[in-house]
Amino acid sequence: MDAGLKQRLIGAAVLVALAVIFLPMLVKGPAPDSGVSDLSMRVPDAPEGDYKTIDLPLVVPADAPQGGVLGTPEPVEGDPLPTVDTATAPRSEPAPDDDDAAELAAAPATPPPAATPAAEPKLPPTAAGGDYAVHFGAFANERDAQLVVRQLSEAGLTAYREAFTLNDKPAQRVRLGPYASREAAEAVRVRAAQVRNDVTPRVVALDAPVASTPPATPAPVAAKPVEAPRPAATPGPAETPAAPPPATAGVGFAVQVGAFGNAAEAQKLRDRLREQGITAFTDTVTTDKGRLTRVKAGPVPTRQDAERLKAQVRSKTGIDGMVRSHP
Repeated sequence: MDAGLKQRLIGAAVLVALAVIFLPMLVKGPAPDSGVSDLSMRVPDAPEGDYKTIDLPLVVPADAPQGGVLGTPEPVEGDPLPTVDTATAPRSEPAPDDDDAAELAAAPATPPPAATPAAEPKLPPTAAGGDYAVHFGAFANERDAQLVVRQLSEAGLTAYREAFTLNDKPAQRVRLGPYASREAAEAVRVRAAQVRNDVTPRVVALDAPVASTPPATPAPVAAKPVEAPRPAATPGPAETPAAPPPATAGVGFAVQVGAFGNAAEAQKLRDRLREQGITAFTDTVTTDKGRLTRVKAGPVPTRQDAERLKAQVRSKTGIDGMVRSHP
């Protein structure tokens, strides 16, 4: 490289470096005034007056007292606190004239074992022609009613559900029974109230009053016109309905629930009645419509029992049967 060219390049580099250093200072101007130059450097004179300077010595704190830094006084040796040795202290016995304390002292340290609860009384049995039942509750659908029936069955109670109409809407009600007397139904009601706290069961009478009405209706039909004056002459006219049973000795009554052309359907209804605790059977008859299989509940010895059985079938299955003589 030529020496002159080399010198010119070096000089140009020096000029550029100087321009980089000094050109910003020329463009920005002087630094802003911070106000430090306005401060006075003059020290004020000492104030006039009678002043005295006292040098205080540095005091080193002494050792902490034995009672603590707060100076808690030590206990006086002449008045010590009483102490009791619980391991060797004698047990204080109650005074002889204190009856309550004597009873507590005589009681054992450990409580006696709890007495085993007495066995619950046996519930009365259900009766096929019972006049009373325990109404447990009404439900909007079959699932809820079936769940309640299962709960009652697990508690050892005989429950069933039946369909009815409530405010023009189908509903299900759950009942227990039936039972022969109100006392038996009341005993079951007390036990049923312990199954669920949100339900208040009550004893209801079934269709027993209605069942007593049909015997009075056929009585004039069964009695002959000639025999009508005889009950009038006798002092006890109420014995007139009791006359037909002896006349029909050996004849019972049954409740016909339905007649089917298909024997399988008849057997299905018969099994359904048996599941509800009702004695049922089937027989066949030949009619102008062909051979039919009839489903009957019973038999029972009297018409009054048959009317009660009819009410029971209606309450459990919703089917209104007809009382027929049997056989």
